[in-house]
Amino acid sequence: MEAGHEQVIRLLKEGDTAAFGQIYDQYSGMLLAKILRMVKDTSAAEELLQDVFLKVWSNKEKIDSNQSFKPWLYAIAINGVYDYYRKLSRDTRLQEEMINRFEEFYNSAEDDSIFEKRRELLDQALQKLPSQRLAVFKLCRIEGKSYQEAALELGISASTVSNQLVQATKTIKEYIFNSKTLMFLLISWVIKT
Repeated sequence: MEAGHEQVIRLLKEGDTAAFGQIYDQYSGMLLAKILRMVKDTSAAEELLQDVFLKVWSNKEKIDSNQSFKPWLYAIAINGVYDYYRKLSRDTRLQEEMINRFEEFYNSAEDDSIFEKRRELLDQALQKLPSQRLAVFKLCRIEGKSYQEAALELGISASTVSNQLVQATKTIKEYIFNSKTLMFLLISWVIKT
């Protein structure tokens, strides 16, 4: 850690708000980008970022000047992301958002190991679906077709498409949120930082 940075950390530990502002300015941009890559939701990422810095301020006395500050800061961030996913696993609306994010990952051109794991996880979940349910999910969620278009293509009613999609989403949610791969994805993000 460079001498000037050590001084800023020392001042932060003493409750200096200007030092806190410097730390925020230095780390918030890259930390927000990392969090956003994990949660794929701007408002959630911004809220998690604010929580991180609130915890930094609340725990400023616990900062170990002999240790690197960045890993400590990232540990707070990843714990926040874990908490977000724990909450997500209990919140139906958030689960729907997460499933939609996995669908985006499926069609993404992103090329990294975390993307591959996300796609693998969705592929595994899709394999759990019966053939008609899988076809409905792919047409409506991955290809973006309307219920009517999917119904016409599959020769079934729009209400059957709707019912099949509800069941498919439920199965996928259960698979993803009970998967050890979800935790792997979170851990992989920490390792990449």
